[in-house]
Amino acid sequence: MRDETARGAAARLVLGVTGDRVALSDQLAAGALTALAPPDRARAQRLALATLRNLTRADRVLKPWLRKNPPPQVRAILRVAVTELFADGAAAHGVVSEAVSQTRASGRKAESFAGMVNAVLRRVSEVPREDWDRHPAEELPGWLRGRLMSAYGKPATIAMEAAHARGAPVDLTPKDGDAVALAERVGGQALPTGSVRLSGPVQISDLPGFETGDWWVQDAAAAMAARVLAPQPGERLLDLCAAPGGKTLQLASSGAKVTALDISEARLERLGENLARCRLTAETVTADALEWAPEAPFDAILLDAPCSATGTIRRHPDLPHIRDAAGLKDLFALQSALLDRALGWLRPGGRLVFATCSLLPDEGERQVSAALDRYAGLIINRAALDLPGVEPHWIKGETGLRLRPDFWPEYGGMDGFFIARIDRVA
Repeated sequence: MRDETARGAAARLVLGVTGDRVALSDQLAAGALTALAPPDRARAQRLALATLRNLTRADRVLKPWLRKNPPPQVRAILRVAVTELFADGAAAHGVVSEAVSQTRASGRKAESFAGMVNAVLRRVSEVPREDWDRHPAEELPGWLRGRLMSAYGKPATIAMEAAHARGAPVDLTPKDGDAVALAERVGGQALPTGSVRLSGPVQISDLPGFETGDWWVQDAAAAMAARVLAPQPGERLLDLCAAPGGKTLQLASSGAKVTALDISEARLERLGENLARCRLTAETVTADALEWAPEAPFDAILLDAPCSATGTIRRHPDLPHIRDAAGLKDLFALQSALLDRALGWLRPGGRLVFATCSLLPDEGERQVSAALDRYAGLIINRAALDLPGVEPHWIKGETGLRLRPDFWPEYGGMDGFFIARIDRVA
């Protein structure tokens, strides 16, 4: 029997990540929530995200009451229930009752655990909130935690883990650049770098200015890459690896002539929809950048290269459970190859911004340093990083912006990003 409640769906999503190592986005694309009404879909996603951010806390609260781990599907039900009790402050009666019902509906191997689920959750519901709060934030997996400690030290790594546990608010980029006016209009907060931050759950399509394309959703850190490029009206610009398209929209809103290239036709279709909603124009090209070549050099190129996406864990808490270090070397090689291609498409005097939503220096600082070693006639434009709202300690020497999720704690953090500007000397 398929449980069609938000809580039951959340448990299945969590099990898909922790058991099958399937990303939440892939589960959703495969129709994991199609049986639910839209409000319940949103609730299921929210519960699954909260649970993945608090797996260790949930397990530690459960441990005193479990003799051994139950079957995976039952463990997922317990984890979601405990997270809802403590992270959401939900009423115990409803949480316990539905968790028991879910267990009975989960098949023969699980239904015999219904009594245990009832007893354990009743005990857990009596645990003081302080016991939940005192447990540390979810630790990153060893392959990533070790690399971050080597790069930034233990205190910074722990601070990033705490930022991941807090999740990510929604940021908007105003088409006209007026963050103060947009913040007033949507009830958000204007950030120092020009983005607008919303607080609490929101229905994006219901916000003022959505239908008229006055803004788009884009993390404040990601929005800095196009600003570092400093697009100008009439310039020929290339947004390389463009989808999902927030940076394309920024470039197009400057009045530049933009080509947006990506290997994914489906993702470019979504980009095209956003261009149409925002009443902006760009040429979209579906192609492999390692095989495609432009008809003429560009004035400027923005390369947001494929990467480990380790800078986005606060909004994608499933990532540590579905990724490992196995593919890192291939990613490093791909980034290097794409950077070589893009540099070859710049006109003399042109400029390139290299960006990755990664926390790993191998996908940021070291890529740029290696490119400068490979080619003559390139310089790092340090002055391009001095944008409104950029704090001095975000700039990593003479290399680029090193943004981290634990930065801006007073605003609610940001995605991890590396952004560098390379100018080709004429």
